[in-house]
Amino acid sequence: MTAGTPTLSVTIDELSLRYAGWRVVGACFIVAVFCWGFGLYGHGIYLVELHHLHGWPASLISTAVSVYYLLSAALVVFISDAITSLGPRRVVLIGTACMATAVTLLAFVTAPWQLFAAYLILATGAAAMHTGAITTIIGLWFDRQRGLAISLALNGASFGGILVTPALVIAIERFGFTSAMVGSAAIMAMMVVPAVLGWIDRPTARCGGGVSPSQQEAAAPWTRAMALRNFAFWSVAGPFAVALMAQIGFIVHQVAFLEPAMGRRYAGLAVGVTTVMAVVGRILLGVCIARWDARRVTAASVASQAVALFVTTQTTDVALLFLACAAFGLTVGNLITLPAVVIQREFEAASFGMLVGLSTAIGQFTCVIGPALLGFVRDLSGGYGASLALCMALEIAAAAVILCRPRARLT
Repeated sequence: MTAGTPTLSVTIDELSLRYAGWRVVGACFIVAVFCWGFGLYGHGIYLVELHHLHGWPASLISTAVSVYYLLSAALVVFISDAITSLGPRRVVLIGTACMATAVTLLAFVTAPWQLFAAYLILATGAAAMHTGAITTIIGLWFDRQRGLAISLALNGASFGGILVTPALVIAIERFGFTSAMVGSAAIMAMMVVPAVLGWIDRPTARCGGGVSPSQQEAAAPWTRAMALRNFAFWSVAGPFAVALMAQIGFIVHQVAFLEPAMGRRYAGLAVGVTTVMAVVGRILLGVCIARWDARRVTAASVASQAVALFVTTQTTDVALLFLACAAFGLTVGNLITLPAVVIQREFEAASFGMLVGLSTAIGQFTCVIGPALLGFVRDLSGGYGASLALCMALEIAAAAVILCRPRARLT
């Protein structure tokens, strides 16, 4: 089987600023800011505030968060089908409506069942605005510059933590939890809805984008069952899922691990350095990935994270710990971008959205395990040394497997 059929006409200059696809990237960036801001970084804020307001134990609220992650991962599997049936604009608008509704409801919940209901709605919104949706939408518009376009759009995820989380904390301190959440939902709607209505849609024949019906028929697209039985697919989805499990596990425990050596203030700053470097890494990858081998870049990225983790276990020097966190962060965002690049190059174009969604869902399911697994190993061993050794082993294994190049075959 040959590499994926290009989805765009070769006459389209994807680097031209006049190309409509870049407006789609801009809209997806805004979508990512709020999706990650409220659907990832906001959970810690919700936990603190809901515990303070209602006295609910952290275990109850954390269970609702886990249900959120599991449901959103399950829904992402089918996001490409939704985009095909309803269109990208309608899917993202539905997601925005669900997320805004859920954020508002969290301000008014008074019983645990209401908390879980709000998180189920939040999960539905996140699935329609997350990685699977964004990469599928951008895949409709870009071929040669798809890596750059996805990297730029998903930088909105990092900005969600940089912008939304601090703003929400300040708003809660000044106006209270209820007013801050309602106001935040209104701001999200005012920024996301016009961008989606104005910029996100399917490419038209005039734009030169999209996969034509003849291409789809010739491509003999994969099914999910075929993919799950095929080692070529698992050689992509498996290593990324394992690497993301280790990556998310470390990020969740980063402050707790670094605090004894750096103090809480510097440990928090180290997390900020990691986030900023993730933005830098995504931009560098987007600019260069068209000329690089995506599997080798992935292996190097994951191996570099293992090296960075090893350094953190061997020193208490604050400067070296900051450098290690910066090196780790440089590839954090790329592990979300790279699966789509590998899938684009090795599988049929007509199956791109479905395969990316399936790979993303597998990664999200494993991410749920990461923080708990590291915490369990830490409690069992009495320190973070064994936990980080496990992360390093997982990442080295992922780097080795991703270098395998099985030929993708429809079975």
